[in-house]
Amino acid sequence: MKICVFGAASPKIDPMFISETEALGAELAKRGHTLVFGGGGNGLMGAAARGAKSAGGEVVGIIPKFFEDENIEALFDSCDDLIETDSMRDRKMIMEEMSDAFLIVPGGIGTFEEFFEVLTLKQLRRHDKPIAIYNIADYYNELQAVMDVSMAKGFINDNCKSLYKFVYNFEEIFEYIEETQGVSLSVKELKDG
Repeated sequence: MKICVFGAASPKIDPMFISETEALGAELAKRGHTLVFGGGGNGLMGAAARGAKSAGGEVVGIIPKFFEDENIEALFDSCDDLIETDSMRDRKMIMEEMSDAFLIVPGGIGTFEEFFEVLTLKQLRRHDKPIAIYNIADYYNELQAVMDVSMAKGFINDNCKSLYKFVYNFEEIFEYIEETQGVSLSVKELKDG
């Protein structure tokens, strides 16, 4: 499978997140999967790529040209394939189309946006790919609470819980990603309106 990992680009985060994500990248490769990611060399993006490469995995980076042109983010220099795009929209579109599953590790604004985009597209039945949120060190507890509150107050249909899964270890991650059969609900069963 081609597994897209969305995560932090910042190099200023707790090293524990970096080492855990490197180990995740290595496990992904050991299981024969290809890593698809944002092409960055720092933060958790770089960690996932280093881990995958260290275990002999294939790594596909997708990054907008302006990131390098404007020195926004360091590139991961050992990609098997590096795809440069004209825009962030093109980057996400290629990542979404190329990938068989999405794995969200801790991140900031960009990671949140990527998660909610693939979640929205799944809710609208534009894809039926697994979406796993890896809750390293309880990083996503508040996101889980926000989702639960939004459902309790009727802003998100309860059936949307079937569209993603919070996971806490490698076994849960790969069991969910490798064995999920998809969602049989229609848009009307997932979205009120």
